[in-house]
Amino acid sequence: MDVRRTVIVGGGTAGTAAALALHKAGFDVAVYEAHPDSAEDIGAFLTLASNGMRALAQIDASTAVTATGFPLAAMRVLDASGAELAQVPLGEAGDPLLQYRCLRRGELNTALQREAERRGIRIRHGARLASVEDGPDTVTAHFTDGSSATGDLLIGADGLNSTVRRSIAPTARPGYAGQYVFYGYTTRAPLTARTDSACITMVRGSGAAFGCTVSPEGETYWFARISGKALAADETAQGTPAHWQDLLLPLLRKDATPAADIVAATDDRILVTNATEMPLGTPWRSGRTLLIGDAAHAASPATGQGASMALEDAVVLAKCLRDAPDTESALSLYETLRRPRVEHNITASGTISRSGGNPPPRPSAGQAAPAPRPGEDELIRLLDWDSDIWATSRQRDLG
Repeated sequence: MDVRRTVIVGGGTAGTAAALALHKAGFDVAVYEAHPDSAEDIGAFLTLASNGMRALAQIDASTAVTATGFPLAAMRVLDASGAELAQVPLGEAGDPLLQYRCLRRGELNTALQREAERRGIRIRHGARLASVEDGPDTVTAHFTDGSSATGDLLIGADGLNSTVRRSIAPTARPGYAGQYVFYGYTTRAPLTARTDSACITMVRGSGAAFGCTVSPEGETYWFARISGKALAADETAQGTPAHWQDLLLPLLRKDATPAADIVAATDDRILVTNATEMPLGTPWRSGRTLLIGDAAHAASPATGQGASMALEDAVVLAKCLRDAPDTESALSLYETLRRPRVEHNITASGTISRSGGNPPPRPSAGQAAPAPRPGEDELIRLLDWDSDIWATSRQRDLG
């Protein structure tokens, strides 16, 4: 099957980046987003690592994204006593295009969507998917308002609770990853609790894993990951900032770190969610339908790689469809290239979450070490827009 028209369900990071990449590769693409505007999930913030920033550069979206948020050049690690264990540079801090970046998820979505619209890519908001009809020649997305969209390929980028995934793998469900996560913002953090500009502080606390950074405007962004039983849906929906502070502060005050003072100074901007992950081996494709991003391989947030992995997906998928001799070969190659890397991230992130929020101990003598993460040199070659991903992969197989 040849791809001319591509329907993308989901206008978040994965879906809009895929649209930008496919458009750059010469495909006709349209995005259908359930949320009525671009500001979905604006409460949580994230970091884009150097690999995610590299992917953005390949689809000429660096300027759009670096217009918001702020760079992170270093990471400081504290123990429960407040002692500094390490301070290290983050990623490729020397290259402005590849520096880590901290921003709200909604800001990232808005930046990508505006760039897509600037390039003439169609984005329809308020289009909530009802079902997928995968036929021998085309695939059709049916929406709850009675409208539909037909293409040669449908990409499901509709997130953790993907409707597209139900058409491919009806029994696949995200599972709890062992922690619930708080995100907050405050302009009232004590000066003694503030971190240096462009530095994120990680605290290996006795009762919580905590992280914080300060924007150039003086706003402190923070998160806390707590191990324990998953929070009930009604508690996460109805919990007030005061309730979350009552839960968090006794844990944080056990330690001599800035964490408790920062949370205590947060008035009303606190969000909480359960950390979840997709099971390894979840099917990603069937016929003319493919899953990408969190819909395919959501991981707990412990490694901070969710958005960056989605951006990698976009570039690699577009290159596979551009360079492979046919669509079936392209989709097979995409899965072959992406599954080891993203499932390694699911495993690594879940291990950190289940170990109480801190990196697991080194294996003892005679104990098998975990499988190595797929190499960064190979990733750089795969993301390089000007290289032929099909030829590169064939050479690797023959070599």
